[in-house]
Amino acid sequence: MAEWRMKRNCSLTPRQALLVYALLSAATLGIALVFTLRGAWMVLAFAVLESTAVGAALLHYSRHALDYERICLQDGCLLVEYANGARTSVVRLEPAHARVSLDGAGLRSLVVIEARGQRVETGRFLTPSQRLELVRALRRALRGVSLA
Repeated sequence: MAEWRMKRNCSLTPRQALLVYALLSAATLGIALVFTLRGAWMVLAFAVLESTAVGAALLHYSRHALDYERICLQDGCLLVEYANGARTSVVRLEPAHARVSLDGAGLRSLVVIEARGQRVETGRFLTPSQRLELVRALRRALRGVSLA
């Protein structure tokens, strides 16, 4: 069994992002409350607006922080699994008929796996050199699979 797992390069887990948001909001709203008690109530309004915007941005970040792509070659089956936010999808390909290539020549070219009319693009979280290495590794692994 051969497996390749690719994930986003994220510096914060969703739990850490929630902690950062809580600390930031507490500090912002605490300072705004002091100004509100001194008569500058507009500071509180802007602090709430800022906390809402930061919360929305961190929510979007957290939804995609755990995104991944996984390629698994096992028992005559090539599985390509995607997790994007709350959605997960799995594509099952026949490894004996699979062709692996790079789509295009630019920096945004993805790894393409084709088999019997199905086409899957993967490698979104890899650098161009890592994508090239993935293509080579997949081709080596697929060479050992025979038509049965």
